Amino acid sequence: MMNRRSLVLGLAACGFSSQAQVSSLSDAINKAGRQRMLSQRMAKSWLAVLMGVDTAQAQMVLDRSMSLFDRQLVELKSYASNDALKLTYQQLDQVWGDFKTTLVGQAPNRTQAARLLQIDSAVLKLANQGTGQFEALATKPVGRLVNIAGRQRMLSQRMAKFYYSASLSVDADQSRSELQKARTEFLAAMQTLKNAPEATARIKEDITLAETQWVFFDQALQKIGSAAAAKSHSDVFVTSENMLSSMDRVTSLYASMQS
Repeated sequence: MMNRRSLVLGLAACGFSSQAQVSSLSDAINKAGRQRMLSQRMAKSWLAVLMGVDTAQAQMVLDRSMSLFDRQLVELKSYASNDALKLTYQQLDQVWGDFKTTLVGQAPNRTQAARLLQIDSAVLKLANQGTGQFEALATKPVGRLVNIAGRQRMLSQRMAKFYYSASLSVDADQSRSELQKARTEFLAAMQTLKNAPEATARIKEDITLAETQWVFFDQALQKIGSAAAAKSHSDVFVTSENMLSSMDRVTSLYASMQS
C-alpha cells in the first residue's frame, strides 16, 4: 500500500494541473473551488513554517499555492460572465492583495497569526461565493458534485490549519470548534460523493484512497494537545496533502463531466 509520505512529494513537486484558461463551466467551478482550498492551504503552510514543521516542504507548498492562486484568479476574472461574478472577483482580488502581503511581508511570527486567520477567512468567503455563483449557472447535477468534491479539498486544509492554530494557542477554543465542525462536514460530504449516481468506478477508487488517508489524518488530528502532539504535527501536514491529492483527482473527474 502507498505510504503516507509518497503522495505529498509528488503533489508538491508537480503541482496541480491547470490549463491556461477556463475551458468550461465545470472547469470554472473546479478552479473557483480550488481557490477556497488554496486560501486554507496557504494559511496551513504559513503556520507550519512558524512552528518549524516540515519547513522546507511547507515553504514550497506556500510559494506554489500563492502562484497558483494568482494565476487562477486572473483566469476566473476573465471568465466571469455576469455582473455579480465580476464584482465577486474584483472584491476577491482586493482581499487577496491584503492576504498576500501578510503571507510574504515578513517571516511567519506568532504576533501575525491571529491577523492571518482573519484575512484568510475573508478570502475563503469570497472564493466560496464565486464557486456558488458558478455552480448556479450549471444545468446538470454534476455541477453540484464538482462543488462538493472541491470543498472536500478545502476542508482537508482547513482542518490542518485549525490544528496548527490551536496548537499555537491562537484562538484555541475557536480553532478546536472549527476543526470539529469541518471534520463533521467532511465525513458527511464523503458519503454524498460516494453514493452519487454519477460516481464512476474510477471516482470510487479515488474516494476509497482518500478514506484510507483519512484514517491516518484523523489519528494525527486527535492527538492535538497530547504528549504525542510533536510527532503528529508533521503527520498532519503530510496526510492533509495526501487527502488533498486524492480529492483533487475526484473533483477533476467530476469536472470532466459536462455540467
